[in-house]
Amino acid sequence: MLAALLLLACAPLPPSARAGGPAVLVNSLGMSMVRLPAGEFLMGNGESLDSLHHDFPGMGLERLRELSDEAPAHKVRITRDFYMGATEVTVAQFRRFVERSGYVPESIADGTGGYGYNPQYDRATSKRGDAFEGRDPRYSWLQPGFAQTDSHPVVNITWNDAQALAQWLSQQEGRRYQLPTEAQWEYAARAGTRTRYHSGDAPQSLGQVANTFDQSARAYWSEFAAHALPLSDGFAFTSPVASFAPNAWGLYDMHGNVWEWTQDLYGADYYAKSPVNDPTGPTEGGEYVRRGGSWHTWALYARSSYRNWNSPQTRYTLVGMRLVMQP
Repeated sequence: MLAALLLLACAPLPPSARAGGPAVLVNSLGMSMVRLPAGEFLMGNGESLDSLHHDFPGMGLERLRELSDEAPAHKVRITRDFYMGATEVTVAQFRRFVERSGYVPESIADGTGGYGYNPQYDRATSKRGDAFEGRDPRYSWLQPGFAQTDSHPVVNITWNDAQALAQWLSQQEGRRYQLPTEAQWEYAARAGTRTRYHSGDAPQSLGQVANTFDQSARAYWSEFAAHALPLSDGFAFTSPVASFAPNAWGLYDMHGNVWEWTQDLYGADYYAKSPVNDPTGPTEGGEYVRRGGSWHTWALYARSSYRNWNSPQTRYTLVGMRLVMQP
């Protein structure tokens, strides 16, 4: 972790951070918040089906057609600087929040639990064919079925849990915290790039910057072997945050490790009518967007433009969060 923090200190700073104001603030829970600049970028994906099929031949055209909600690629302007967590929220940071606030996470409060890894579990017994066992009260943010330390990203977190954390921090510190909007998230993930990943277009480039589904995890899910990257990052499950190289703005794990909730409701056709300035997503709906992929995610779904979504009560062993803060 010390090495990761030294890397953060040496990472290229966004223009606004160099121009004035603190580049990194550390909050009361120990989260390092990196100041990001206002600016414009091209959001979404304008890549053709043929191009995607060429590099992801094992996915099939039907799966690739399901990515139509990433289109059209469109200009977005982030009009104000903002701070974003350099890493995903860790187990230690979430524990401090729970202990200081008295908040009871949904996976415990509603008695239904979360999801977890069980080597004896047979996914064929699940109605939905889930890769993980649950919901089950034995699983929660405290127990995902595999070993985690305080420096790992917290999982089995609902959108409502993330809201509770952001609201409590805002009250405690007198600053406005929230989940990032979809636009803020993709802007931050790209950090000035236009490639599939901030590391480039090649799926193998993820090996330097992300904990995704590769040979390290393949041994546990042989049925997904065809989708494992031909490399090994040394982590079959979550990795400690900041274990891989950051993007150009000093943000770690923007691809992989855990899916990250955003503030926005999901709309498949939202990009076609999105405003240019500071879009905040649809005003109606029942599911919220999550971004970035996880340690169990195939490379196609770890791209900067990929969108996934769930209900606000969803908790899963692949899902965590990262916060933003207004200056």
